[in-house]
Amino acid sequence: MLYYLFDWLATMDFPGARLFQYISFRASLAIIISLFISLIIGKKVINILRKKQIGEDIRDLGLAGQMEKKGTPTMGGLLIIASILVPVLLLTKLHNIYIILMIFTTIWLGILGFADDYIKVYKKNKDGLSGKKKLLGQIILGVIVGVVMAFHPDVVIKEKIDRTEFTTTDQIFTFDNAQKTETAFTNSPAEHSTKTTIPFIKNNEFDYAWLTNWIGDDSGVVGTIVYILIIIFVIAAVSNGANLTDGLDGLATGTSSVIAVGIAVLAYVSGNAIFADYLNIMYIPNISEVVIFTASLIGACIGFYWWNCYPAQIFMGDTGSLTLGGIIAVLCIIIRKELLIPILCGVFVVQSLSVIIQVCYFKYTKKKYGEGKRYLLMAPLHHHYQKKGLHESKIVQRFIVVGIMLAVLTVVTLKVR
Repeated sequence: MLYYLFDWLATMDFPGARLFQYISFRASLAIIISLFISLIIGKKVINILRKKQIGEDIRDLGLAGQMEKKGTPTMGGLLIIASILVPVLLLTKLHNIYIILMIFTTIWLGILGFADDYIKVYKKNKDGLSGKKKLLGQIILGVIVGVVMAFHPDVVIKEKIDRTEFTTTDQIFTFDNAQKTETAFTNSPAEHSTKTTIPFIKNNEFDYAWLTNWIGDDSGVVGTIVYILIIIFVIAAVSNGANLTDGLDGLATGTSSVIAVGIAVLAYVSGNAIFADYLNIMYIPNISEVVIFTASLIGACIGFYWWNCYPAQIFMGDTGSLTLGGIIAVLCIIIRKELLIPILCGVFVVQSLSVIIQVCYFKYTKKKYGEGKRYLLMAPLHHHYQKKGLHESKIVQRFIVVGIMLAVLTVVTLKVR
């Protein structure tokens, strides 16, 4: 909203109004606003939740210090969602299709997670919303995201063309709306595409259409269906991975903030013609606004971490964890970096795999030996380390360090072919 006000003031040559044209300025402001909301409003939210006795009901798993957390206010994901949406509504171009999609994703998954927490807290049902209903909500979101990505006219990419093919100097691209330059994308046509970024191969690109080209005339329709199915899988996997990671104080928030920084870098270079040219990656018009959304996400996560780090004064609940995971998944999809998720979101992936391995190994040994055995002391993985005697704050910090290394590696893959 403020963007449109200052855009109008800029046309009137109002001093300082043109600052709002800079992605970097609005992104910095978004972090500040989201931090302010989560830090200043956070304490009030905690007090309200305590008064209403909206506390976490802890199941005794035999972990050190676990029962001390009983009664800690939960549903703090509402604070995260507010800290994201307020700066986004104030600072972004709200007509941008990617921003519309991210706002919808945040609200949709927030409602889904809130329903789960509501059932746990108010209905005293520890299981919360059934797994099938959660999955249905994620499938609906995946279909919507897939259809928008496949058919919306503003969802396009540009690929590099040989500079020798044109000599025009009149056409320009802007560097953060300030520096004029000519790039290999200047005369490149905007086109709908199912291409995405894949690491370690030539040009770092993969087209999902390749999966169905062998079908023939119907390959377009089948390809779109396959593309949507892949998006559904990505959203469900990352959202549930974040949910599994939310088991120690500050773990989900800390790792999510690191992932968000990585996404912000990827979004910025993908939406900037100069960097896309230099890195030899596809240029995605209009995607730069996503940097501001991601900046809000970073501020919201860091601000919530202030209250959620050990010993936690508030838990995010599924309202936060499902939303964070879904947001990260959709962000990776719209910047066409979803195949980098196994690296960028490696912490989430390992957490999910630890549960899958534990369950499969238990079933296998039970079938073979008549008695189920555990591969890990406890799953997800962070509980395994707790059982080994590590303090949860040390586990969290080490997971965050690993997350930082993975985020750096993800960015590096753009130049590794």
